[in-house]
Amino acid sequence: MFRIEPRVQGVTPELLELYCEISPSTIGHMTDFGFLNGLRPQFRPISLLGNAVTVRIPHMDATAIRHALDLAEPGDVLVIDMSGDDQRACWGEFRTYAAMAKKLAGVIVAGCVADVRVITSLGFPVYSKGISALNTRSLQLEGEVNTPISVCGVSVLPGDLIVGDDDGVFVISPKHATEIGLRALEKQRREAKKRQEYGYDQLLEGALKGKSV
Repeated sequence: MFRIEPRVQGVTPELLELYCEISPSTIGHMTDFGFLNGLRPQFRPISLLGNAVTVRIPHMDATAIRHALDLAEPGDVLVIDMSGDDQRACWGEFRTYAAMAKKLAGVIVAGCVADVRVITSLGFPVYSKGISALNTRSLQLEGEVNTPISVCGVSVLPGDLIVGDDDGVFVISPKHATEIGLRALEKQRREAKKRQEYGYDQLLEGALKGKSV
C-alpha cells in the first residue's frame, strides 16, 4: 500500500535568504535539536538548503522514491527514511540524474547510496549513513511520501527547512527557523568582526588560497 500525500511548501523565500550563509555548526550553538548525527556528505565542499520532501521505504522496495521525484519541485530536498536498513543502497547514478533534471537542492538518505564516484563528479549534494553495492528494488509493495519520518533519531516533517554543509545537516521547523536563524546570523557577524580585529581573516584567507592552488 502506498500513501502519497500532497507536497508541503513550508520554507519561504525569506527563510532561504536568511539561511543562505548560515552554517550548521553555528546552528549547533543555538539548539541541540535537529542535527542528523551519523550522516556524512559524499564529497566536500558541499552545501544544502531547501524544503523537505519526505520519503519512507520498507526493507527492499524503493518504489516510493519515484513517486517523490514526481512530486518534488525545484529547491526541494528529498529526505529518505529506509526504515532502519543500513545495508542496501536506495540512491545512485540515475536517480541523481532525475533529481538534477528536477533542479532539486539535494538528497538525504538514512541508509546507503551507490555510484558515489558519479555523484561526486556531478557535484549533486548527497548525504548518507554509508555506501553499499547492495541495492534496493522497485517491487511496487508499499511506501510513503510526505508523511512524518525519522532520520538519525530526528523527526522530519514535510516542509521542514534542511540546512547542510561540510559539517553536517540540521532539520529545522519553519515555525522556529526565523528566531534560530537571526540568532545564528548575529553570532556569525560577531565572529567575523573578531576575525578582523585579530587578523584571523587574513590568516584564513591565506590558508584557503593555499588549498586552492
